Amino acid sequence: MHLPRQLAAISAAAVGGLLGLAAAAAVTDLAPLAGPGVQPPAPWQWTGLPRQQLPLTRFDVVELDADRVLRVRAERSYGNLVHPLAGGSTAAAALGWRWRVDRPIRGGDLLRKDGDDVALRVCAMFDMPLSQVPLFERTLFRIAASRSSEKLPTATLCYVWDATLPPGTLVVNPHTQRVRSIVVRGVGAALAQWTSERRDLGADFLRAFGDESTRVPALTAIAVAADSDNTDSHSVAYVDALRLGAP
Repeated sequence: MHLPRQLAAISAAAVGGLLGLAAAAAVTDLAPLAGPGVQPPAPWQWTGLPRQQLPLTRFDVVELDADRVLRVRAERSYGNLVHPLAGGSTAAAALGWRWRVDRPIRGGDLLRKDGDDVALRVCAMFDMPLSQVPLFERTLFRIAASRSSEKLPTATLCYVWDATLPPGTLVVNPHTQRVRSIVVRGVGAALAQWTSERRDLGADFLRAFGDESTRVPALTAIAVAADSDNTDSHSVAYVDALRLGAP
């Protein structure tokens, strides 16, 4: 086990820190990913690993198919775009979005630390009681929290577009159990085509973290992410129409 990497994963909220949570305390819904500028509007904000030296995954707003959408480009890089939500926001909600991958990760394997890269993931962060986290992970989490000035989520659920695993596969992150992923679009998924998704956050949380919790905790943030640092590769993807609604 590579302890520093585990701590880094947790410190980055596994997909990104919750920077600006206090400032965004009044936010209860998601701002659009694409505004009038070339960067996503506030409160969307880029986050990465503590003292990150890797190249940054790039998020910018572009026109595609007559719409303004978010482009996500990873090139041997790591990075996340995070939208904090008001403390106590309900997790009894559906998360919807549309996405497409034009250039997938090559050589990725979400089951291995050296292949844990993905061209696009949409994540939900939860405030699960720390008492429900297994002892070893709890210890790592407390160490990470002591090194961060931000509130870190205790559980993160990601929906991923992966080129190698079948849709529906549940993956525990090889760096930290605080992050678990469901493959929504998997092996054989069509490239460069928009696909719309709608997921029941509560049901998916219980599927992913049911070994630790029988209740769905508060939702604290939504994130969009991509990374290609482990596979030394390059990916291009797009996402749009990210929204929270009734389940």
